[in-house]
Amino acid sequence: MGSWASISGFLGSSREALSSRSFRSRFLFATGLTLVTLLLAAIFYSRQTAVAASPQAYLYLEVGGTLLCYCYAANALVRFRGTHDRTALILSFGFVLSGIIETIGYFGLNGALNDGTLALSRVPLGWMVSRTLLAVLLLAALAVERYMPTARKPSKETAAVLLVVAVAAYLTSAAFLAAPAAPVANAKNILSRPWDLLPAGLYLIAAVCFGQRIKNEKEKKSSASLFDYSLLIVASLNAICHVSAAFSRQLFDGPFFLAELSKTFSYVVMLGGALLDQARLFEQVRTMAVSDPLTGLANYRRLISVLEAELDRSRRTQRPFSVVLLDMDGLKTVNDQYGHLTGSRALVRIGKVLRNHSRAIDTPARYGGDEFALVLPEASKDISTRVVTRIRERLAAETEVPALSVSAGVAAFPEDGDTPEKLLGSADRALYVMKHGGRSSVQNLARIAACL
Repeated sequence: MGSWASISGFLGSSREALSSRSFRSRFLFATGLTLVTLLLAAIFYSRQTAVAASPQAYLYLEVGGTLLCYCYAANALVRFRGTHDRTALILSFGFVLSGIIETIGYFGLNGALNDGTLALSRVPLGWMVSRTLLAVLLLAALAVERYMPTARKPSKETAAVLLVVAVAAYLTSAAFLAAPAAPVANAKNILSRPWDLLPAGLYLIAAVCFGQRIKNEKEKKSSASLFDYSLLIVASLNAICHVSAAFSRQLFDGPFFLAELSKTFSYVVMLGGALLDQARLFEQVRTMAVSDPLTGLANYRRLISVLEAELDRSRRTQRPFSVVLLDMDGLKTVNDQYGHLTGSRALVRIGKVLRNHSRAIDTPARYGGDEFALVLPEASKDISTRVVTRIRERLAAETEVPALSVSAGVAAFPEDGDTPEKLLGSADRALYVMKHGGRSSVQNLARIAACL
């Protein structure tokens, strides 16, 4: 009966998982279909109602998009310098090239407008080259990340990335320059500019690949970064950009201006996502700089900083605070009998107990090796002694093998010192007395604290 109940429970949970997954798939499909319908409706509405934008508005968007390209390129180079992310490096070169091509196209278009020689039916060649090049480099970044192993020397990776960018730029430019005639919009056709379907397809493939990469990260139980999501959105917006441009009858009409808006907004998303993800990386680095990698507690640098801050605060408020030093008993014995992995696990267990028995204003830290520290603001020696007693009792109540215990020493401001060195030295002397005067006696700790 018990086995049948477990089988029934398993089948029930499997059916619930499948039904939820099926519902999620149907919901995503319906959402995607709705968005595509709304997009096509907006494109045809702007096409049929002859909605148009002024050339000046288009030129302003071009200038803003170009500046965003250069800003993102600089940000991507900083990201590569810190993380060796080859995708960021490839895209930095891609956005620089796209910015240069769009800058040249801007001056050419502005000159043609001033001279009155601009043919509205002609598709700007710079537009096609820059947009297709960026799509090719997005796909190249995915290919490099998947098929090119990470090199031991960053210089080799940089050289390989430069080669990929140079080849992509050459092939893209050569393909358009070798065309028999410049692309011209045919206003009579529904797809007035079918050439824009080429970059649209490339961006769509890139969006699918980035979406699959995010899905794989979730299956590995690791969260995808904001940078990955921004790449997915950027590829999708640029696919929308060229789908809209494919229905444009002439420059500055509704579909073409919608395409330009989508392109510029994709640059905003790209730069914003990169900046936010970079802020997250900076916060992660800052946390790692002040945290112990094994236990997650504060490290020695953070401990000294907290002690100095507490000394300044206590001098102003005339309130005491205490420092507790704890030393694990018998770490060498644990390593010899159970192995170093179990010894490391023992340190993690002690760190977890310290964290769980600390207030929000307390600072548990790993002092070094098998020694820990606990800073207790506005706590006298009596309070600190009770805290140590609870910690020792909690460790003694654990059923995990091996059993753990700690020795402790307490020092308080101002009677035991007025500098971090003096307080830690006083706590260390009290710890030495306890360790050699009876490790298992909690009363001994109270007696030491009273004597000090």
